[in-house]
Amino acid sequence: MTSPRALVTGITGQDGSYLSERLQALGWDVHALVRADDLSVPQPGLLSVTTHVGDLADAAGLERLVNDTEPNVIFNLGGISSVAYSWEMPVATGQISGLAAVALLEAAWSFQERSGRDVRFVQASSSEIFGDTREVPQTERTPLVPISPYGLAKTYAHQAVAMYRYKGMHASSGILYNHESPRRPPTFVTRKITMAAAAIASGASEKLFLGNLELKRDWGWAPDYVDALLLMSNAVVADDYVIATGKSHSVRDFVVAAFKAVGIDDWEPVVGIDQRFVRPADAHEMRGDASKIQSALGWEPAVDFEQLVMRMALHDLDLLAGESSRHD
Repeated sequence: MTSPRALVTGITGQDGSYLSERLQALGWDVHALVRADDLSVPQPGLLSVTTHVGDLADAAGLERLVNDTEPNVIFNLGGISSVAYSWEMPVATGQISGLAAVALLEAAWSFQERSGRDVRFVQASSSEIFGDTREVPQTERTPLVPISPYGLAKTYAHQAVAMYRYKGMHASSGILYNHESPRRPPTFVTRKITMAAAAIASGASEKLFLGNLELKRDWGWAPDYVDALLLMSNAVVADDYVIATGKSHSVRDFVVAAFKAVGIDDWEPVVGIDQRFVRPADAHEMRGDASKIQSALGWEPAVDFEQLVMRMALHDLDLLAGESSRHD
């Protein structure tokens, strides 16, 4: 029996690397769209993966890629992943995180119509599509009011998925709330916090500067969220699902947990506020209601907030000590 084939974008990112490992463990034939510079350094998600050099901004190239790989499922995890960066590059964000999803959907639809073989599509959507909503918690029916270029691009892609599903394609969006792991890049505030806590505990640094400590987010464990995307790809009926823990914590809570994990209870003297890190617009609280995916597909998050922060902080302590980490 032929192994199912997946085409994954964003495979060198946090979610893509975990997804790649999950798929390979299940016996999938994994193909990945990568940039040329992704191949210059070892990547955890690329082991035993067939790579295809390309660009999400190249719609014609994406069509060729789908035709060449003939995937059973496309997991679109690629794009600009930083809200802060999207403010600096709004046009590129729209192209890479918005239009690219439509190009992949159209390529998949055309291949499906031509070959008579179903191609399933799973989009990594985002809680940023809800923007500064006053509805807490948010559900799949919460109005979409994005307030950042990132959220706007994700909204466009999210609604395109629904449009192709209406046409008859098995296309689903996972509305992912903040999800973290030791594989988060240091540009994300969560990893910035855990790296700084480890460095301060080790004597390698003296101070951490942050923006708004009172913002509240629904933080989960990235591998749990990848498992949700896999469940969606195997579902009998395609749909959109909020993927969240249902609990929100402030940036301050994250700081407290990170410093506690490295043995520092009195964190306030080593944490300062810098207005440069405050975004032009930011929702005060994001918290998702994942009851739909829990009841329909049986998904539940396995790692709670304190555990995920501890795993990240201990991982960064291991890195400073020159040890291989056991926490990702």
